Amino acid sequence: MGISIWMLLIISVVIFFYYLIGRIASKAGYNPWWALIVLVPVVNLIMIWVFAFKKWPAIDKNNSAR
Repeated sequence: MGISIWMLLIISVVIFFYYLIGRIASKAGYNPWWALIVLVPVVNLIMIWVFAFKKWPAIDKNNSAR
């Protein structure tokens, strides 16, 4: 019984997936903890829509520095 190799593989892929989402949010200028919103079923689709069409703070900061 115990944890199988497949369960460990799935858990490691999920953790890596959330790490990547956090890195993308961080580079966009948002808090990386926004990656946890992906766990909420309907809200995650809404947040992806908002992130896609809202101005990113990182781009605004780069444009104001010029």
